[in-house]
Amino acid sequence: MTSHPKEMNGAESVVRSLNSAGVDVCFANPGTSEMQFVDALDRTKLMHCVLGLFEGVVTGAADGYARMAGKPAVTLLHLAPGFANAAANLHNARKARVPMVNLVGDHALRHQKYDAPLSADVEGACAPFSDWVRSGRDAASFAADAMEALRVAKGAPGRIATLVAPADIGWDDGGKIAAEIAPDGPTPLNEDTLSAAVHALESGDRTVIIAANSVLEDVAAMALLQGIAEKTGADILAPTSNRRMERGRGRVPISKIPYPINAALECLAPYSRAVLVEAVPPVAFFAYPGKPSLLLPENCDTVTLTGLDGDGPAALAALADRIGAQPSKPRDAAVPARPQAGAITLKNIAAALANALPEDAIIIDEAVSSGGDTFPAGDVANPNTWLALTGGSIGIGIPLSAGAAIACPDRPVITLQADGSAMYTIQGLWTQAREGSNVTTIILANQSYEILKGELHNVGAQPGPDALSMLNLDRPELDFVAMARGMGVPGRRVDDVQDLIRAIEDAAAEPGPFLIEAMI
Repeated sequence: MTSHPKEMNGAESVVRSLNSAGVDVCFANPGTSEMQFVDALDRTKLMHCVLGLFEGVVTGAADGYARMAGKPAVTLLHLAPGFANAAANLHNARKARVPMVNLVGDHALRHQKYDAPLSADVEGACAPFSDWVRSGRDAASFAADAMEALRVAKGAPGRIATLVAPADIGWDDGGKIAAEIAPDGPTPLNEDTLSAAVHALESGDRTVIIAANSVLEDVAAMALLQGIAEKTGADILAPTSNRRMERGRGRVPISKIPYPINAALECLAPYSRAVLVEAVPPVAFFAYPGKPSLLLPENCDTVTLTGLDGDGPAALAALADRIGAQPSKPRDAAVPARPQAGAITLKNIAAALANALPEDAIIIDEAVSSGGDTFPAGDVANPNTWLALTGGSIGIGIPLSAGAAIACPDRPVITLQADGSAMYTIQGLWTQAREGSNVTTIILANQSYEILKGELHNVGAQPGPDALSMLNLDRPELDFVAMARGMGVPGRRVDDVQDLIRAIEDAAAEPGPFLIEAMI
C-alpha cells in the first residue's frame, strides 16, 4: 500500500487520489499554470506521462487509450486556448462515449481579475465538449473534485469530465486524499421494452437490429446477436461510426450503415421495423436538398431495446432467452487472392489489407473517402480490433493510434490514414517515436480532400477550378515520408500494391513506428 505524506499540495493530492482509483496514464501538453502537476507527477512517479506536441494529439490519444484499456486516462491541458486546441478530438471522444478526465489549468484565483493575456472563460470553453465541468475551489477539496470527475467519466455510458485547476489550488498546501466514488451503472433493462422487441422480431415484418458500442466490442454478444437474427429472420447493421469493433476470422461480420446519403437511404428503405441496441435512430451526417435527416423510413416502427446508457450484451442475452435463440458459429469468408503487381487502387486495396494485416492487430480507420473500400478487409483478415472516427472531426487517426499503442503495447497497430486529415495532427508521429510504439501508419495519398468533392456535388454545385483548388492537396505536394523522418519515424513511399503488402508485413513485424505513403 502506497504511503501518503502528511503534508501535500493540491496537485499531489489529485495525482495520488486518481492513481489510487486506477488512473495510471497522463497524456499531457502542460503550460505554466500546470507546473505544479508536472512536479507532482515527477515526484510521485505514479503515472506514465505521455507528451503530445499539440493538444489535439493529447485528447485523441486519451480517446484511443480509453477505447482499448476500457478505463480513463487523465489529460493535462493549458488554459482556455490549450483546451480550444484539444476540443476537436474531445468532440470525437464524446461521440464515442469513452471515459476521460481532463485537468485544465487556469490562472490563480487572485490573478483572474486582472485579465492577463491568457485569461478567458475556461469553464465556458470546456462546457460544449464535456459532460461535466467544475472548477477547483481550494486545495483541501481538490482531490474530492477529481474523484467526482472520475465517477462521472466511468459511468454508463462513458463521459468526458473536465476539472478546471486554478494554479494556486494546485500549489497550496492542505491537499487531502479522496476516496473513489462508485460510478453509475447501466440502466436496467425494461421488461415492457423487451416484450416490444420480441413482438417486432416475431411480427414477420422486415426488421433490422441496429447494434452499437459494447455489443460490437464483445465477440460473444455478436455471436448471440447473429443467432437472434438467424432465429427471427432479422438483419443486423452497425451505425456508420463506431468506437470499436471486434472483427476478422472467427468473429461475426456486421455491416455498417453507409456514409453517403443515397446509399444509406437505400440500405434502410426495406425495413418497417427496427430494434436499437445501445444505439439511437440513425441520422444523416448533414442535411441535403430534398433529402430527409432521419435515415429509417418515416413509417418504420422503432423499438429501443436499450439506449446508450444500457447494457447491450445483457439485453441481447435476455432477448435470446425470450425467443429461444443460441449463439451462431461464425462462417468465415475466404481471404481474397493476394493482388498481383500493379497500381494501388480502391478496387484492390481491401484485398491487399486482408492479406497483410497481422494477427491481433488494432486497426485505426481514418481512411475517410477510401473508408468504404478499406472496411471490408477487416471481416476476412486475421482477428483484429477496428477503431474508427466517431464524431466526424478529422485528425483523429494518428493520435488515436498513439493512445491505443500505450494501452496495448504488445499488439501491432495499423493506421489507415487519409492524407488530408493526417495534416491536422501529424505531430502525433513524434509521440509514437518517443514512446517506441509499434504503429504502422499507412497514408492513403490521393492528394485531395476527395470526400468534400462528393459533398460539393451532393449540394447541387457544379465546381469550377477555383472550387476544386480548395479541395486539392497540390502546389506543393505533401511529402509524408520526409515529414515522418523529421519526427523520428522511418518510412517509404509505395505505388505498387505488392510493395504495399510487403511494406505492411515488414513494418508490423518490427518494433517501433513506421510510415508508408501509399499513392492511390
